[in-house]
Amino acid sequence: MVLNMLKNFRFAKFRFILTADEDISLPAYKGAVLRGGFGYVFKKMVCAQQFADSCSKCMLRNNCAYAYIFETPLPADAQKLRSYNAIPHPFVIEPPNDTVRIVRKGFDTEFNLALIGNAVDYLPYFVITFIELGKKGLGRNKSRYILKDVQSLDMAGKAISIFNSASGALAGDFTVLTGDMFESTDKGSADDQISLEFLTQCRIKFNEKFTCNIEFHILIRNMLRRLSTLSLFHCGNELEYDYKELIEKANSVKTIKNSLQWRDWERYSTRQKQKMALGGAIGSITYQGDLAPFLTLLKLGEYIHVGKGTSFGLGKYVINQ
Repeated sequence: MVLNMLKNFRFAKFRFILTADEDISLPAYKGAVLRGGFGYVFKKMVCAQQFADSCSKCMLRNNCAYAYIFETPLPADAQKLRSYNAIPHPFVIEPPNDTVRIVRKGFDTEFNLALIGNAVDYLPYFVITFIELGKKGLGRNKSRYILKDVQSLDMAGKAISIFNSASGALAGDFTVLTGDMFESTDKGSADDQISLEFLTQCRIKFNEKFTCNIEFHILIRNMLRRLSTLSLFHCGNELEYDYKELIEKANSVKTIKNSLQWRDWERYSTRQKQKMALGGAIGSITYQGDLAPFLTLLKLGEYIHVGKGTSFGLGKYVINQ
């Protein structure tokens, strides 16, 4: 990685703690209900054209918080990456990593939220929306909750409260991370082996098909594409990697163990009015080779995820070296 290339790639991570006001019935995977509930209430709160199917023809779309978060408009002067028909969402909701189906009244549940680039400035919208969602109800039975606490997380995972239900005030001095912070952590690494454990379904395509055989070059191609588009459209910064050279180097890194398995998942999208198949690979995979050029990218991936469906929390992995 080129030193300091990622200094303008900024993001922040938060933990939202919810207290059930009544028993809440939830699916085993909670990413969809959190993401879906947030999107529905967010649009109700800020959209000037409530019955519009899409933001594309709305004259307010370039100045609308909902349009930016969910249907980010392509900048008029953006010449690069015009082949993309959709800009990646600048947020990732990470549901709790458990299979608890009932949160009893008075008990807590939590999820993490990553905001990327300009979306960091939209944190108050997320806080207000999740407060309102708690009043309207979450899950199958529309059960109510209270947004008890919002915490800012640093690189080490240390949490500092920036909002609580008692005060109702949101602090502005939360931790903002930048990509160059991660570049400094990969100096001098002699490790030639790394394992990634996918905690949620990873939806990566190769040769137009989703695959569980995520060879290292396939992973890196997807990570570079995701990081580049997020950086360009949400951080206003075009990354200047030698993509061809990086991919050539990635080709030399081999898979020495692959325990990934396919897990099916289907949800109904009220926004798109159709069922969505969101299955993906889950489990662990181990690579061996010259990993030094990719450590920063892989560490950032723990925050921004990889593959499709990241706003639902898909593509989440942790590094086990």
